[in-house]
Amino acid sequence: MKIELKKYNEQLLEWPEEGYHIMAQYDDEKIIVYQSYKKSIGEFAVKNQYFGVGFNMERMTWIKPNFLWMMYRNGWGRKEDQEYVLAIHLKKKAFRKYLENAVYSSYSKSLGISKDEWQNQIKKSSVRLQWDPDHDPFGNKVSRKAIQIGLRNEFSHSFTKDDIILIENISDFVQEQHKFVINDDLENLLIPKEYPLLFDNEDLNRKLRLI
Repeated sequence: MKIELKKYNEQLLEWPEEGYHIMAQYDDEKIIVYQSYKKSIGEFAVKNQYFGVGFNMERMTWIKPNFLWMMYRNGWGRKEDQEYVLAIHLKKKAFRKYLENAVYSSYSKSLGISKDEWQNQIKKSSVRLQWDPDHDPFGNKVSRKAIQIGLRNEFSHSFTKDDIILIENISDFVQEQHKFVINDDLENLLIPKEYPLLFDNEDLNRKLRLI
């Protein structure tokens, strides 16, 4: 795998305990996000390095840069049709473009706009932004928020091919590490090394609640 790993317990000491944070593995060129599929879709994607056969272009596809948030959603790859876990190395500039065009998936007064304005934005936008409670390896909620991003239309199309640097099958790694969770052995649990992402644009960071 072309993913940097680090012990969960060591990272836990470094991570922010609360607040809104895009926890991810990234560098200047790329960021890693995660998705889970049934085997036929995942195998095609890994073999061809783009999403094609079985991938539904008409549905919104959700990406998650936070590994443990993905493990909570897919039950460590044990939920039906989510057994094939993919690490997708995305162009960082594409990820940023998603967020620049994102509209929050639900309305609140803290957005600073009226509900009518928000509804108009929803109609025009093909990217959704959602913050949810992050989770520990056992699936328990923590105070820190985790981000997920929904893509459709032109953003979904670019995500499936043009925005991708590499697609890796990490299903075996997920199952190997899940054994440590089952045995309550977090001392030996390895997960992708993640740290908070901030952009060099205060307006974008403020929109995302990162500052």
